[in-house]
Amino acid sequence: MSTLKTPRNTSPAARCENIYEYDASLTGAGLTIGIVMSRFSQDIGEGLLSACTSELKRLGVAEGSITLATVPGALESPLALQAMAQSGRFDALIALGAVIRGETYHFEIVANDASRGLMEVQLDSGVPIANGILTCEDDDQALARMQQKGSDCAQVAVEMANLLRALGERS
Repeated sequence: MSTLKTPRNTSPAARCENIYEYDASLTGAGLTIGIVMSRFSQDIGEGLLSACTSELKRLGVAEGSITLATVPGALESPLALQAMAQSGRFDALIALGAVIRGETYHFEIVANDASRGLMEVQLDSGVPIANGILTCEDDDQALARMQQKGSDCAQVAVEMANLLRALGERS
């Protein structure tokens, strides 16, 4: 099913008249999604995972089309995601985990390098990656954000997989 849309020409208030625009599609049927979850801060990772997989299923991704790999911490996520992206088996990937601020500079190193690694894998492979690695001041902040972030990541992965398919169809 294509998510392509005909050119817009509806009113002067339209974003762009006579410009081709892709529809955002949250239809997960037929997509294969890979998830990498950090085991550091396990309770938060499990909460992210539960919300993420529930939303993926709600969007129509078949349970058998979701694959999970766990890694020790956020810094190991990019390497596992890279292997998944290179396998050619996934339409989109999701990184889940939490980096909680401590008393040292280590928080910044882990948060920045994990994020940079995810972006590099995504751009090098062409496989979209939804970043669900929370960076929080404390456990309470992470617990408060995990349900929404897990769900958001599922939506991002599905939407980006569909957009990339549609971009390929139009080429």
